[in-house]
Amino acid sequence: MQVSNAKVRRRLWIALWGGTLIFLALMLRLAYVQLWLGSELTQKAEDSWRRDIPFEEKRGEIWDRNGVKLAYNITSPTVLAIPAQIKDARNTAAQLARVLEVSEETIYKQITIRKSLSNIKPGGRKITAEKAQEIRQLKLPGIVVAEDNKRYYPFGELAAHILGITGIDNQGLTGVEAEYDQRLNGIRGSISFLADAAGRQMPNSSDQYTKAKDGLNLQLTIDNYMQTVLERELDQAMLHYQAKDVIGIMMDPNNGEVLAMASRPSYNPAEYKESPAEVYNRNLPIWMTYEPGSTFKIITLAAALEEKKVDLQHEMFYDKGAIEVAGARLRCWKAGGHGSETFLQVVQNSCNPGFVVMGQRLGKETLFDYIRRFGFGKKTGIDIGGEENGILFKLAKVGPVELATTAFGQGVSVTPIQQIAAVSAAINGGKLFKPHIARAWYQPETGEVLETVEPELVDQVISEATSKQVRDALESVVAKGTGRNAFLDGYRIGGKTGTAQKVVNGYYSADEHIVSFVGFAPADNPKVVIYIAVDDPQGLQFGGLIAAPIVKNIMSDVLPYMKVEKQKAQITKDYRYGDVKIVEVPDLVGRTVEDIYEDLNSDFLLAKSGQGSTVISQAPKPGTRVDQGSTIRILLANQPNETKRREINEAE
Repeated sequence: MQVSNAKVRRRLWIALWGGTLIFLALMLRLAYVQLWLGSELTQKAEDSWRRDIPFEEKRGEIWDRNGVKLAYNITSPTVLAIPAQIKDARNTAAQLARVLEVSEETIYKQITIRKSLSNIKPGGRKITAEKAQEIRQLKLPGIVVAEDNKRYYPFGELAAHILGITGIDNQGLTGVEAEYDQRLNGIRGSISFLADAAGRQMPNSSDQYTKAKDGLNLQLTIDNYMQTVLERELDQAMLHYQAKDVIGIMMDPNNGEVLAMASRPSYNPAEYKESPAEVYNRNLPIWMTYEPGSTFKIITLAAALEEKKVDLQHEMFYDKGAIEVAGARLRCWKAGGHGSETFLQVVQNSCNPGFVVMGQRLGKETLFDYIRRFGFGKKTGIDIGGEENGILFKLAKVGPVELATTAFGQGVSVTPIQQIAAVSAAINGGKLFKPHIARAWYQPETGEVLETVEPELVDQVISEATSKQVRDALESVVAKGTGRNAFLDGYRIGGKTGTAQKVVNGYYSADEHIVSFVGFAPADNPKVVIYIAVDDPQGLQFGGLIAAPIVKNIMSDVLPYMKVEKQKAQITKDYRYGDVKIVEVPDLVGRTVEDIYEDLNSDFLLAKSGQGSTVISQAPKPGTRVDQGSTIRILLANQPNETKRREINEAE
């Protein structure tokens, strides 16, 4: 079939315009790629060529409330390999194996792997500065020493359970290191270079440095000195009583700040793998639950006073040694009972039957309402992981016996942090605060305060008037009752003992107890509350004999440190057999030795120095109150004139 010229021309025009349109489309597409996508595609290409040598950011420091560093970073280099740049793998592996003390074959496999970047591990992670310098001096092609960081704890075991531990990559695993991991961590930096498909650095290409962003610095409520004092006493208790565990917490009752917190056994955060996992994974002050015993009576007392169910001063109670409740015989710790006593003496004597009566007068609904309002049966919300709830009876299952035993601290389960927070509320004016450990956050480069943690009020549980009654009653416990071993001359201390049988295999053990004491000072205006619990001490197991003296020792150090002044308005202590009496040092200056011996009797020992028959100087000074049996040091000489004697005394 013959095709006309007109059809040929039409087809040529169609082909021409079709080709033109295709060409224009290609040109437009090329222009779009070049002009609009050029930088993006170039960046993607460079990203595919780029290799990063990472280096760690500095993890934020952790300080005590006064700025003492409790955790910070030290340089800890890491060895990296760029396999494509290694020229002699066998020689390189041999050299690294010698320095890192790792098998040559292990290193050879890691430096010949088909990866752009390889970590030499485990031997090449967080190495010493000496090993890093030795590797640098070898100048091995394809081997890079990156400047990483390692967590350092300058005080070893101090505050270990508070601080917690970090992993090989500086990630927080426990304690505040884990609780605030995101804020303590920063953003990793790197040095980048361009490499070909084989991993070789491209010629004429420059390295790119990305600065790391350091983590925020965290200031805790912990006081380093108070923490040291607390842990010293816990160590002594473990050694002396051969206990299973010892727990201690110090808190500011007026805002919920934890001033010190520790337990034994403990561990070194930098070497935590050398300790059993149950030691570094369990923070006993917030994790351990147990029946509190008589320290819980503070809650029953506060509730009974707030509801006006008892008159401490004028109402009498007769303790026969036990009380019958729904067929159960609930005993007092003292065989035969305390006889006739006021309800204040019920508190002083820690008399179980008396507290049963308080619980009965309150009734189960009211008593358990106060128990929950004081924070028991739920987590306090303290800012550290691992906290437990404790256990309370369900109200529907509370019968007469459960009500009675709860009133004196048996049958309920609490944590130490719940206990000290509740007691703080009972004596600070009735305010329950949420315990906390973080105090403030700081910008690492400028030192600027970014955030301050404010106290969080949970509940106004009792009135200020009731709280004052509780304080006064607990001060009398220390002066005249079961807490006498916490008495400290010149300081008004209140407190309560606790001795609780442990539950073993579902039954109360006759041999194992948790003994405790909670104390606060000054009793008229509390600045610090201290809670000590000793798990299964060997020997006599009573809170007043074991835990109360520990609190006294801590108070004797921390109260002067806190600049709490001594007071003369102190309840006079009732001395009983075995108590150490407080006596006043007499004025011996100017007297003869013979005259002194007639007056001192057995109250003091003498340590003499110098020659002569007359005392010209003494220490302690006259009027100082000390334990009976303390030593007075005297300096003897022939009688000097009055001016000389005054100069000696003033110099001392």
